[in-house]
Amino acid sequence: MAKQITLFDFSSFKLERNAQRREEEKREAEEPKEETQRRRRESNWLKEAEEGRTYYLVSVDYDGKKGKAVCKLYDPEKQEVRILYDNTGHKSYFLVDLDPEQVRQIPKIIKDPSFDHLEVVYKIDPYSQKKIRLTKIVVKDPLAVRRMRNHVPRAYEAHIKYYNNYIYDMGLIPGMPYVVKKGRLEPVKIDVNVDEVVQAFADADEMTKETALSWAPLFESEVPPIKRAAIDIEVYTPAMGRVPDPVKAEFPIISISIAGTDGTKLVLLIKRPDVGEGNVNNEGVLVEEFETEEELLRRFFDLVTKFPLILTFNGDDFDIPYIIFRALKLGLFPEEIPFDLGNRETKFSAGFHIDLYKFFFNKAVRNYAFEGKYSEYNLDAVASALLGISKIKVDSISELSLSKLVQYNFRDSEITLKLTTFNNDLVWKLIILFSRISKLGIEELTRTEISAWVKNLYYWEHRQRNWLIPLKEEILERASKLKTAATIKGKGYKGAVVINPPVGVFFNVTVLDFASLYPSIIRNWNLSYETVDPEECKKIVEVKDETGEVLHTVCMERPGITAVITGLLRDFRVKIYKKKAKHSNLDQERKMLYDVVQRGMKVFINATYGVFGAETFPLYAPAVAESVTALGRYVITSTVTKARELGLTVLYGDTDSLFIYQPTKEKLEEIVKWVKQNFNLDLELDKSYKFVAFSGLKKNYFGVFTDNSVDIKGMLVKKRNTPEFLKESFKEVKDLMLKINSPSDLENVKKEIKEKVKEVYTRLKNKGYNLDQLAFRVMLSRDIDSYTKNTPQHVKAAALLRNFGIQVLPRDIILFVKVKSKDGVKPVQLAKLSEVDVDKYYDAVRSTFEQLLKSLGISWDEIASTISIDSFFK
Repeated sequence: MAKQITLFDFSSFKLERNAQRREEEKREAEEPKEETQRRRRESNWLKEAEEGRTYYLVSVDYDGKKGKAVCKLYDPEKQEVRILYDNTGHKSYFLVDLDPEQVRQIPKIIKDPSFDHLEVVYKIDPYSQKKIRLTKIVVKDPLAVRRMRNHVPRAYEAHIKYYNNYIYDMGLIPGMPYVVKKGRLEPVKIDVNVDEVVQAFADADEMTKETALSWAPLFESEVPPIKRAAIDIEVYTPAMGRVPDPVKAEFPIISISIAGTDGTKLVLLIKRPDVGEGNVNNEGVLVEEFETEEELLRRFFDLVTKFPLILTFNGDDFDIPYIIFRALKLGLFPEEIPFDLGNRETKFSAGFHIDLYKFFFNKAVRNYAFEGKYSEYNLDAVASALLGISKIKVDSISELSLSKLVQYNFRDSEITLKLTTFNNDLVWKLIILFSRISKLGIEELTRTEISAWVKNLYYWEHRQRNWLIPLKEEILERASKLKTAATIKGKGYKGAVVINPPVGVFFNVTVLDFASLYPSIIRNWNLSYETVDPEECKKIVEVKDETGEVLHTVCMERPGITAVITGLLRDFRVKIYKKKAKHSNLDQERKMLYDVVQRGMKVFINATYGVFGAETFPLYAPAVAESVTALGRYVITSTVTKARELGLTVLYGDTDSLFIYQPTKEKLEEIVKWVKQNFNLDLELDKSYKFVAFSGLKKNYFGVFTDNSVDIKGMLVKKRNTPEFLKESFKEVKDLMLKINSPSDLENVKKEIKEKVKEVYTRLKNKGYNLDQLAFRVMLSRDIDSYTKNTPQHVKAAALLRNFGIQVLPRDIILFVKVKSKDGVKPVQLAKLSEVDVDKYYDAVRSTFEQLLKSLGISWDEIASTISIDSFFK
């Protein structure tokens, strides 16, 4: 894995190389035939478009050379990318609350070479819903906004990227179908069951109803299958374990694999007499061999331009920049390379490029779309969790026979492609759906966090209503008063309530869960930055916490935009698409599409509260976030009180769930009904445990469901950096726990678990584990030299590797063991088993098992007293 490319001035390099080209007469040959044909196709496609052909808008960008917005469309019929330049004269701008005459008195704006003109515009103030007069400063170059905005007291909408601004102004929705009329995009009408939508939102306000009808086509429109290919490169390295630097590109590319949805299975290979050949054509993979690396790259460029979409895994940071810089080193010119470097991404000039590593790295995608199935973000971990297949394991790529190299290389591109095709194109459909909801193009969407998705959605909705997008400081001026103190470091206000759990094993436990508690609170109490603590409002409700204290007030005269959008997503998912995904009258493919829709909505729903409670979010309103958690605590504590009045035993409660001990069906139905009547919230039966072992700590328990599956929360063995010997030992203990079916089984299992933990000690004492089993695995998140204050253990180990001559880069996984030395750690590659600090591993064993043992009524001292610690560590 490799560092991000941020310092290299690729545009200047291009100019130099093009100047060299003009000096070389032999390079001034006629334009290749294929390029001529491509240009003709681009100029002629609009004639086809006027006949009514459907295209899908995939992204919008800005062409600096032409000074225009450019829409990138996918033609599903011809499986090609189409380019449509703006013909409306749209320009970049920002808004100020000054009169035009006042703006004309600012030389830094009026005399700027990019200044174009001024306009008077009217916007709706989100707070008062009244029209306000503003001046629009229009410029020729989007980059001019960045410098001009510093010369006015308040610059509105000046931090929005130009191409996103274009999407808002034109009302465009990436991922949706369009036709082209007179050079402009017009949306294709989508058939929607209007009655179904009207019924689902029958009790909603008019703003919500109107928005629901406008949103419905997003979820019903087909997702076009797109022709795509995954690529992967292998680079020769003289030292084992060294990751080549993509900017230096000093070592040759020895193979490139391509796996396409059109059936392409191809590996391009450099002939190397120094390694064995073997049967290079195997497993249906076609192999093309080349004498030189330049020939290989030229062939590769010719092949990939036939695909509209290129997929990589970590391609932004390694594969693509390495290909670019290597090609330049070999004498190819920039215009011969169908890839380009952006600020923090790489682009495919012939179409689109998605780096799947960045998409799967998105925590909202991992947690909500894929339910946390993978905990590491490398290709092997993601593929193993989602596909059930893994990479081919090798020690040194450079020493592989050509046959083995083909297998290894192609497997990586094959897995990358399958990550978008499994479950009937699940991931590809999710990406398109996320684009439709967020209004972001697929390339930007797959490279940004959920907060950027939500922000863009809200900006788009503001613009459709002609609302002024407020400045962050304005929101803070109105909604920054907090009444509670944080109990968690880093939070500005009090968070969720947790009902303290008992210690022990409890059989027949049912969990009741508040469905989308925080989003439902936002909707039901109309929480939004413009409705909480209003300056003027005739219809106000109070926000109380669990103590009865009034923290804030909310205006109920008109719907808040946060409440509307959050409620829309919640109700579309719960009232329509969760049901449709299981509807027996629908064909399987349509049901799978609706399942994608409800998964996609879940990602946005669960992120809504989180982003509005983050200080970095541009619409951050602390009073809103505090109101949400306060009402959450009020609802939970009130429900617990009522449940106990009904005779139910509440063992534990956390944020939005209650663990009930041995409840009757009638009592559960009664508490569910009470919650609906009093709070208009849905309390649902979430899960049933055969038993739960509580350690007495919050968010820390071991549960076994009635189907014998296991639920472990908070215990250290769940962490991905836990050494393998502890994971394996804990798994053996987990299997013992599964033998518990009734209270009578407890004592025997407790004895077996105590013996199992003792076995771990004995094996440690006798050096029965190898270094790989003892290794901690931690990802290096940034450059080693950037750790100036505190140096974590894995960074110390990485520094030792670097000192030994092994290149270590961000996102590398560092394997280290704890040793008796000044640093206290050593990388596995440099350590010896005799150096291992057994005392520290003793502590690791204790921290892993102590919580579970405590829940079983076994104290750690009880374990330790049966082992002679002095003799153990001799």
